[in-house]
Amino acid sequence: MAPPPGTDPAKMQQIQQFLTSVLSQRGPTALPYADTTKWLIRQHLLTLISSYSSLEPKTATFTHNDGRSAILLQADGTVPMPYQGVSYNIPVVVWLLESYPRDPPRVYVNPTRDMIIKRPHSNVSPSGLVSLPYLHAWVYPSSNLLDLAAQLSSAFSRDPPLYSQRRPPPQSSPSIGSGYSRPSPSPPIGSGYARPPPPSYHQQQQQTDDAAEVYKRNAINKLVEMVHVDLVTMRSAREAEAEGLLSLQATLERREGELARGLREMVSEKETLEQELQVVSMNTDVLDSWVRENQGRSKTDLDDVDSAFVCLETMSRQMLECTASDLAIDDAVYAMDKSFRDGVLPFDQYLRSVRLLSREQFFHRAKAEKVRGMQMEAQVASIAARLQL
Repeated sequence: MAPPPGTDPAKMQQIQQFLTSVLSQRGPTALPYADTTKWLIRQHLLTLISSYSSLEPKTATFTHNDGRSAILLQADGTVPMPYQGVSYNIPVVVWLLESYPRDPPRVYVNPTRDMIIKRPHSNVSPSGLVSLPYLHAWVYPSSNLLDLAAQLSSAFSRDPPLYSQRRPPPQSSPSIGSGYSRPSPSPPIGSGYARPPPPSYHQQQQQTDDAAEVYKRNAINKLVEMVHVDLVTMRSAREAEAEGLLSLQATLERREGELARGLREMVSEKETLEQELQVVSMNTDVLDSWVRENQGRSKTDLDDVDSAFVCLETMSRQMLECTASDLAIDDAVYAMDKSFRDGVLPFDQYLRSVRLLSREQFFHRAKAEKVRGMQMEAQVASIAARLQL
């Protein structure tokens, strides 16, 4: 049979944009199809919609038999069913599962309120699932949705899966003033005409049960969809809240590291200050001792500067000699510089003398630095010994 005419270009452009958008999404909102098959899925749906304009691609929540739910693509609408010279529209939903197109889609008939699934029907389950084996065998990659829709239409025309509920005809009231109704003539005897018997109570009850089951299933599906939407909303809110808490935790950890580093620096500075305090205390003790020793001496005894300070150890004497030599060389260089500016000292003699004095001053300063280090080590060892006591 020939497929229905295609949709208008504007609608097809909207459908193309919709499919391109949903199939190109990445991250948590991405559809659960393999990236290598998304372009083929798009082509299958566009080919189907261009031939069957009564079908429309959508995304909806599909619940598996094991309770898992996922947002999948579906083709929702009707397929034509020629039956006894009249074309009917059978509402169907074609679900593209996660493994599509390697595995066949899931097809359901979707009866409206005035339709009931035909019982018994060997190819349609009570829930509306269409058994695909009776249509054709799905072979990847040659099978597609367009051939599936054509075979659905052909199979439904051979064995319709739905039928409409018969509503009781309205009771006609007698015309005003007539007062009676004309009795219908009885069929002639032997004419072979027989009045169809009224439906039995069992048939009426079965139709009512089928309608109630359809309503119940639709209500359950609607409730499941609402619950899923609420769960997705709650999950998004919780994820945003969790991201905020993680960001706050990272900030707190960074601040904790800064505080710990500052505390270590303060402890190190405290230890350094304590060491310096011990050195100052020790030097204070030495000065106090010297003042007590020299308090009774006369002024004449203190006129000799060299006798005022006595080095009690070798390193102190070396430090004094190096410092004195360093300062003496500074004075000598200053005097030669003044003589050179005054023109008394020749330039070549000035350079030769400055070079020799600078070399000698370098050795005195290096020696003083080495002695100062040794004195510091000795002082630290003395402080440690005092602290242990």
